[in-house]
Amino acid sequence: MILTPETLLFIAAMLAAGALAGFVAGLFGIGGGFVVVPALASVLTILSAGSDAIAPDKIMHVAIGTSLATIIFTSMRSVQAHAKRGAVDFEILRSWTPWVVIGVVLGLLVAQYLDGHALKVTFGVGVFIMSWHFLFPVLTRRGPVSTEMPKGFMRGGLGSVLGGYCTLLGIGGGTPAVLIMTLSGQPMHRAVATAAGFGTIIAVPGTIGSIIAGFGQTGLPFGSLGYVNVIAALAITSMSVITAPWGVAVAHNLNATHLRRALGLYLLVTSSIMLVSAFSPPPRSVTPFNVETAPAVSTMSADISVQNLEQDHGI
Repeated sequence: MILTPETLLFIAAMLAAGALAGFVAGLFGIGGGFVVVPALASVLTILSAGSDAIAPDKIMHVAIGTSLATIIFTSMRSVQAHAKRGAVDFEILRSWTPWVVIGVVLGLLVAQYLDGHALKVTFGVGVFIMSWHFLFPVLTRRGPVSTEMPKGFMRGGLGSVLGGYCTLLGIGGGTPAVLIMTLSGQPMHRAVATAAGFGTIIAVPGTIGSIIAGFGQTGLPFGSLGYVNVIAALAITSMSVITAPWGVAVAHNLNATHLRRALGLYLLVTSSIMLVSAFSPPPRSVTPFNVETAPAVSTMSADISVQNLEQDHGI
């Protein structure tokens, strides 16, 4: 493989995005798409400017697919760490897995009919809802609404919605899963630990589906396997391992309430930027047309004048 300046720039940008994603994830205690998707979308948008190598309508597909791939590693490591403390409820994961996977498949099917604009809107609205949850946690203040996890039809519906929603956003489902479990009377530590397992359940089929859906597509960034960019996934995973502890160290020096509000503001700004980007009209380049037209007319007029002058004088 020949490392061109464009390739080196892409790798450097992915490493930078990974470092930022890891730090913010450690700072706010979240992972996955809330950080990775907007970081990847921004970097790929910058790299695609003035180049035909990356199709703008494929950027969000790649950002979401790559985010899901990074979640596999991070969620498995998290589950392993929590399981050593006996905090993971594997029975909940086992009983919810079929329904979550069905939701992931449905989410992947829906994503195939959405272009980059629609995916930006979907992500922006979804993150906007999550931001208000962190800024104004009305549901969690009411306390549990049940003493056990949903079963039967309710479990199937919530599990499918959870899988589909998180797949469309490219997130691991930690925040909505924790919300469901705490409202069902589960202790917070068990909810957080078990929610990490939902990330693996969502990310594995989501990543495989993203690879299949994007296989053979044109206009993808260098190093892509379908809609999963291998370079970005490796860079984000490797750098997040380094920078996440830095974010954790900063987080422990902040007040919990202030940290929660900071996360809400971060998500609010992120969703706003994504929505503005989705609804902003593409720039139109009219200057080159005007510049080229004027000289062409002048030259044509000059040629005609000279030609007429030669005919008038019999030259």
